[in-house]
Amino acid sequence: MQTNFTAEQLEDLGTARANEILRACVHCGFCTATCPTYQVLGDELDSPRGRIYLMKDMLENERVPDARTVTHIDRCLSCLACMTTCPSGVHYMHLVDHARAYIEERYERPLADRALRWMLARILPHPMRFRAALAAAKLARPVRGLLPDKRLRAMVEMAPKRLPPVSRNDDAQVFPAIGDRKKRVALMTGCAQKALNTDINDATIRLLRRLGCEVVVAKGAGCCGALTHHMGKEREAHGSAGRNIRAWEAEMAGEGLDAIVINTSGCGTTVKDYGHMFRQSDLAEPAARVSALAMDVSELLAELMPTADAATAQPAKQGVAGLEGREPRAVGPEGLTVAYHAACSLQHGQKVKAAPKALLRAAGFRVVEPADSHLCCGSAGTYNLMQPEISAELKARKVETLRATAPDVIAAGNIGCMMQIGQAAGVPIVHTVELLDWAAGGPKPRAMDGAVAGGLVG
Repeated sequence: MQTNFTAEQLEDLGTARANEILRACVHCGFCTATCPTYQVLGDELDSPRGRIYLMKDMLENERVPDARTVTHIDRCLSCLACMTTCPSGVHYMHLVDHARAYIEERYERPLADRALRWMLARILPHPMRFRAALAAAKLARPVRGLLPDKRLRAMVEMAPKRLPPVSRNDDAQVFPAIGDRKKRVALMTGCAQKALNTDINDATIRLLRRLGCEVVVAKGAGCCGALTHHMGKEREAHGSAGRNIRAWEAEMAGEGLDAIVINTSGCGTTVKDYGHMFRQSDLAEPAARVSALAMDVSELLAELMPTADAATAQPAKQGVAGLEGREPRAVGPEGLTVAYHAACSLQHGQKVKAAPKALLRAAGFRVVEPADSHLCCGSAGTYNLMQPEISAELKARKVETLRATAPDVIAAGNIGCMMQIGQAAGVPIVHTVELLDWAAGGPKPRAMDGAVAGGLVG
């Protein structure tokens, strides 16, 4: 794509990066075939190619964003399926993130939109505030039909009927390895996940300890910044990310870290991009080090567990043998059918596709995948709250394809997807690591018993 930015405009690193990305686009339109919003809405401007034209015009001409442009960019899920499909390597994520920051700085949204975005930015990244908001939503559930804004109704409907107890395992501390220490890793415990499902971090800690990892929950680490980053709120996003970088840098400078483990794939995509986000700040070097150490939990498990070959992600023949202090055993009923839901942030954002499925198969589960597994479920951070109608359509499509596999349980690697799918799926949905922990001797996932999430590390 030909661009016409001036030399003065290109002095800005964000604009220069946008120029590189725009020039890589060859207008082929392959991205439209895998764009969920284009499939739902059928509007070229709700496809990656259409949005690229809008962003180019806005940035190149330094226009004050208009409502039409903002509407189409707001409808983007940032699922990044277009980046998997694109034959030219167009880094759509960096482009749309830059455009959102540009819009946030220059566009005055309607008052209701500003209020909603302000509220989400100040509640969701803070677990205790989020828990309080969820409790309020529970009280509002009986009268949700009277709420004036469809987005407020969506928030109330999305809130779980029950909340897990607060887990002390999320506090800053060190969990020693069981047996000889093989690795020292930091676990990112996140923000929304700590309010919605404490079992995920508990299972991660149990499993990693059993595999010889000393697990550190670093003092000062918290929200990754993704929720505000995707709203274009750079100051808030960089504030959250900067606290994580400093917390993990302190651990690296102390006893050292072999990995920074993330079990919410939306967060993982953002943390792996810290090097880019902070490339022109005084945190550039530590941010790059953090990004280099960041791993989805399935990536680390593929290295540690003898059940999957790290290079090929093919299941080995020895089942779940080799875990410290554990004997091989069947997992619940042998061959329990698990429908694997591939979170967009994991399969498209991080390009982690085979490892979770191989780990589950090697642990004794029968793994099935839904049709169109590359398409988004409609969660996408705060998208299901800000674009409830499109999100609901995508959820219905995803749930239909998952249920068609006739699973006993659904596994996913992202809390947002779990919340989006869970209430409509009709079968339990749990994190992949919960099933692997169960296979290795941990407790059966509580969601499979219909119990409230929450538990202690054993």
